[in-house]
Amino acid sequence: MFTVISLMLAGMAAGFLLRRRRLGGVRRVVTVLIWALLFLLGIEVGGNERIVRGLHTLGLEALAVATASTAGSVLAAWALWRWAARGKEGGA
Repeated sequence: MFTVISLMLAGMAAGFLLRRRRLGGVRRVVTVLIWALLFLLGIEVGGNERIVRGLHTLGLEALAVATASTAGSVLAAWALWRWAARGKEGGA
């Protein structure tokens, strides 16, 4: 865990120090690396028999979590929107 946090902080420091430079190719490199990580994750998941056997259960759980998360986000955004609009109605 310490290694992951250290790498993230090092990347943030590098980004801060290089923020004035034009680094046009970085976006493409990051995209390719994300694709590679997703591919490797797929290989790891596909090679794990326990995960593959329970995939139908994981799919239902993922659907439930995604639905609850989306509903919660929509509800929170709606409440914030109402709260912000109420402040403008009676204000300046």
